[in-house]
Amino acid sequence: MRALQILNLEWSKQMLTFYYTPHTCSLASHIALKDASAGYELRRIDFGLNEQQSPEYLKINPKARVPALVTPRGTLTETPAILAFVAQTFPQAALAPLNDPFAFAELQAINSYLSSTLHVAHSHRMRGYRWASDASSFTDMQRKVPESVGACYDMIESRMLRGPWVMGETYTIGDPYLFTIAQWLEDDGVDPRRIPRVIEHRARMAERANVKAAIAEEQAI
Repeated sequence: MRALQILNLEWSKQMLTFYYTPHTCSLASHIALKDASAGYELRRIDFGLNEQQSPEYLKINPKARVPALVTPRGTLTETPAILAFVAQTFPQAALAPLNDPFAFAELQAINSYLSSTLHVAHSHRMRGYRWASDASSFTDMQRKVPESVGACYDMIESRMLRGPWVMGETYTIGDPYLFTIAQWLEDDGVDPRRIPRVIEHRARMAERANVKAAIAEEQAI
């Protein structure tokens, strides 16, 4: 354990490179880096210019997606993995219950649900081509989004969001992730009146200095 703590301290002193695109899930990891007071360099990937498919970026992330975090040991992709890495590399920021294996697993379960269920349901609105080839199938997927995404938020509202933060009284890496995805719910056709606790959480997050700072950095570049 002591050796791991020393290694984490050494990593925390080194610059990280974070690849992101505004208005995507990469904001969650960006906020966490801010929360951790990590040293990082931002690299914007412009989807409008198809930069995610450029040979240079594919060498960094063959998945052609964001986020990607280049670390001294290599590149990490997938939001839950990056969030966990940030929490473990900067334990002084207290972004996860690292000393409680069960609580940490609970937090990972929530972030996994946001990634593998809610985000995927949301993606059916504009990325139906990932799952079908016929244009009529895309339309059917889009019609389903308010129902499928709404069901996810019903689950979060009633069973996952403990309040005032995702895990209860303590802010964690689950909070920037829920905040980021919850910014899209109206466009997905979800009535915010049905999930008042999620909306309150979103408003509470929007007032945090690090959230404002991360959004401002992404808009400035």
